[in-house]
Amino acid sequence: MDALKIVVVGGFGVGKTTLVGSVSEIRPLSTEEVMTQASVGVDDASRVRGKSTTTVAFDFGRITLDASRVLYLFGAPGQQRFWFVWDQLFAGSLGAVVLVDTRRMEDSWYSIDRLEHHRMPFVVAVNRFTDGPSLEAVREALALAPDVPLIDCDARKRSSGKHVLITLVEHLTRLHEGSTQ
Repeated sequence: MDALKIVVVGGFGVGKTTLVGSVSEIRPLSTEEVMTQASVGVDDASRVRGKSTTTVAFDFGRITLDASRVLYLFGAPGQQRFWFVWDQLFAGSLGAVVLVDTRRMEDSWYSIDRLEHHRMPFVVAVNRFTDGPSLEAVREALALAPDVPLIDCDARKRSSGKHVLITLVEHLTRLHEGSTQ
């Protein structure tokens, strides 16, 4: 069986764990832990109301594509103190999803920078917590190249999460077809 790997990255509290959990066919492996006093002053939870847990290693989900292929999803931790894990998660990945909260778009810059540094194809999915700027305004704020797919999503909804993954696979297919011509 061929195993395919995709990584979901983004800022702290943007919905990475939720996205992996909503699309996984198995109960996802989650390394969510209760946030303690030790994180005060280290993790800025002031703009993520009601958040009491955080990913400390990664989230893992699985989707069977067909009889010979399975897709593994890895959700990366969002806090800066765990960014050292990202390079390991990127190893062997086909591509990535950058999940964005428009209330904290600056939290997405590191994700995009790391993916560009690794030359890893990615799509950007705006997890709509509230009404916010248009996709065009998000593209401009994040300085995304015109060929980077940018879509809206609701990480809580399986159909929306699947649409994000399908968008990434279509993007990867276009890139592959372009490189073989």
